[in-house]
Amino acid sequence: MKKLNVLFGMLTALALLAASLANAAPIPAPPLVNARAYALIDFNSGDILVQGNSRERVEPASITKLMTAYVVFAGLKAGKIHLDDQVFISKRAWRTEGSRTFADVNTHIRLEDLLKGMIVQSGNDASVALAEHVAGSEDAFAELMNHYAASLNMTGTHFMNATGLPDPNHYTTAYDIALLAQAIIREFPEFYRYYSIKEYSYNGITQQNRNKLLWRDPTVDGMKTGYTESAGYCLVTSSLRDNMRLISVVLGTKNEEARIVESQKLLGYGFRFFETRLLYSAAKPIAQARVWKGETQELPLGIKEDLYVTVPRDSTDKIAAETNINPSVLAPVRKGDQLGKLEVKLDGAEVVSRPLVAMQDIPEGGFTRRVADGVMMFFQ
Repeated sequence: MKKLNVLFGMLTALALLAASLANAAPIPAPPLVNARAYALIDFNSGDILVQGNSRERVEPASITKLMTAYVVFAGLKAGKIHLDDQVFISKRAWRTEGSRTFADVNTHIRLEDLLKGMIVQSGNDASVALAEHVAGSEDAFAELMNHYAASLNMTGTHFMNATGLPDPNHYTTAYDIALLAQAIIREFPEFYRYYSIKEYSYNGITQQNRNKLLWRDPTVDGMKTGYTESAGYCLVTSSLRDNMRLISVVLGTKNEEARIVESQKLLGYGFRFFETRLLYSAAKPIAQARVWKGETQELPLGIKEDLYVTVPRDSTDKIAAETNINPSVLAPVRKGDQLGKLEVKLDGAEVVSRPLVAMQDIPEGGFTRRVADGVMMFFQ
């Protein structure tokens, strides 16, 4: 009887172990992506979920127009240019080779029409005309493109033109393009809507958006295709499902269908096996710091930006957060001063950390308060 009980116990333990392993649902290896370079990131957390040669310099082709649009969007947001501006179509813009919006030479076209022509139809003529309107010349515009690339930490990128036509000194990386796409969606939501337009007519000619995923996947709402013989077929895609947005970058595939299939592989893998959660909002205190010699003793600490984490599905219960706060905070304190650190761990391993900063000013206290706190600090 005793042996039967032991055997039963062993079988039960094995069954529980098997169930535990089954519930763990390990994440399979990322899909094999047939592209020169690729990356998949989560929009909110910025975490890289899949990558291949993502820091390798490659030709961007018309993916370049994401940065062209970024510079134009920045000008619009700053009020330096306007959607109703009448943009002159120079001979240089009109003669630009490659895909076209079919703008007539020596005419004036509304800026928003050219913007749609560049984004939806990938018009090189529209791109050059916009560059000349914003900066006076395409060369000067390229300098602005590189300025913004540096500000976005696109360290593997250098632009020579607004179109993506081949040039030995015109290059980028899959990771840099993911950063750029993320920045466009985050900084210019009022203009991002242009990327979901499926077709656009100008000058009596209707052209369809080359991003065929806009038709195949209702969760896809952008962003841009690209092609030259040397760069291959490229596609940057953004998809939103259940409040989780992923951005995929696929550069250098063999044909139009391949760039769609490889993008679908990345998006399907990311949405199936990962989830993103907002852990802390920038507007809410996370911890309190003891302030010495100040008008008040308690100071709320928080983070400068909302903190999202992307983790394997069904593992959010394994997330833990720790705060490390400076024990000797002396007034005066200025809003934004770093006074500690927030560490987020998954299964004991750190996944992200953020500075904890003061959420308000605390001026120096009166004489009595300073003396009293000085005595307390001495004895502590």
